[in-house]
Amino acid sequence: MKLVDTHTHLYLQEFDEDRTAVMERAQAAGITHLFMPNIDSTTIGPMLRLCAAYPGYAFPMMGLHPTSVGPNYKEELNIVRKFLTEDPDVSAEDHDVSPEDQWASDRRPPFVAVGEIGIDLYWDKTYEREQKEVFAQQVEWARELHLPIVIHCRNAFDAVYEILKPYQSTTLAGIFHSFTGNEGELERMLEFERFLIGINGVVTFKKSTLPALLPHIPLGKIVLETDSPYLTPVPHRGKRNESAHIVHTAAKVAEAYGLTGEEIAETTSGNALALFLGPK
Repeated sequence: MKLVDTHTHLYLQEFDEDRTAVMERAQAAGITHLFMPNIDSTTIGPMLRLCAAYPGYAFPMMGLHPTSVGPNYKEELNIVRKFLTEDPDVSAEDHDVSPEDQWASDRRPPFVAVGEIGIDLYWDKTYEREQKEVFAQQVEWARELHLPIVIHCRNAFDAVYEILKPYQSTTLAGIFHSFTGNEGELERMLEFERFLIGINGVVTFKKSTLPALLPHIPLGKIVLETDSPYLTPVPHRGKRNESAHIVHTAAKVAEAYGLTGEEIAETTSGNALALFLGPK
């Protein structure tokens, strides 16, 4: 069974002690591709180094996470723009990324998406206005650069929807990461024909409503993710998550659809690879 983890943060310090083993377990579990969203300027170096160490296996995104939006958000946005559009050797100078960590083919890191971006009003609403501004700007950059987006949305669906709605008839594509919404939100997500819906370990939780909602989502709209080191699926819940655990999410999704794990793996992996690595 070949799987794709569309959202994993294996470059974070939680994996510093055993990252090689974590990567080996992912490969042994049948994961063929790892897609890694950025968080902010502090994570660019670790993310690019990990992706450079596993070329063709780990792929970076570039973006500013909504919970990293603060007083210096304009500076952070400028860094994102620089990495998306300028020579990486120049962009990397201030972010602990050495020249050997860069991709030499076209002198630009092959960012496969703008992400992780969005709006998060769960923890703090202090920078709500700035989060909306940052999200809208990064969506527009993605459109200009013909890159998909990966959306983080927590307690903010209406705001995310309003910013995205003008792009509904454009070529903008992406993923609604970590879907845990209700039927009404699902219906509005499905209005965006080029967008996919990310399902992770939450689907395995005892009180999750996702298993009942999944059959209402065309399988061609689903991708699998872990969000490692977070949202660990049963039977490992309560421990650090890692990409190899995506097999448990795949099994639960297969159960919800009444399909085999192989069928789920083939379709969801195809969906992911077409979005990230297909023709732009």
